[in-house]
Amino acid sequence: MSGFSFDEIREKKFNEIKRRYPKIDSLMLPGLWLIQEQEGWISLDAMKYLAKKLETTPAQVYSVATFYTMFNLQPKGKYHICICKTLSCKLNGSEKIKETLQKELGIKAGETTKDGVFSLEEVECLGACDMSPVISLNDEYIGNLNEEKIKNIIKELKDAAKDS
Repeated sequence: MSGFSFDEIREKKFNEIKRRYPKIDSLMLPGLWLIQEQEGWISLDAMKYLAKKLETTPAQVYSVATFYTMFNLQPKGKYHICICKTLSCKLNGSEKIKETLQKELGIKAGETTKDGVFSLEEVECLGACDMSPVISLNDEYIGNLNEEKIKNIIKELKDAAKDS
C-alpha cells in the first residue's frame, strides 16, 4: 500500500482530466503534475500510486518522471531558485550571480538549505535571454540581475522566512 494519495482537490482534477483522454496512459504527465502541485515533488510512493491509477508499472511512471527535468524528484526549498547556465546568461554575469547565491545561502547548486527554506538549482535554459542573467524563483522570473540585486532578494526572502 502506497503512503501517498491525491487529496480531495487533486482527485477531483484527476477525474475531470480523465474524462478528456481516450487512453488512460495519456494521463501520465497530468498525473505527475498533480502530484507535484500537491506535494512540491514526486516521491517513489507517489509514482507507485499513479502507476496503480493508470494501470501501468511504477517503472513506467519513473521513466517518464525522470525524463522530464520539470519534475522534482526530491523535496525543494520553500524558495526554489533556478539559475540559467547557458551562454547568454554566462556572458552577462550568471557565474557571479551563482557564486553570490551560493555564498548568501551557504549551499551549492543542487542543494537545499538544512532548514528547507532555500534550494538552488542550475538549469540549462530559462528561455529569457532578453533579461539575462536571470533566475526563476518559484517559477517567477527575475532578470537583469547583478550582485547587489540578488543580495537584496535573498535578504528579503530570509526576512520573510523568519516572519512566517
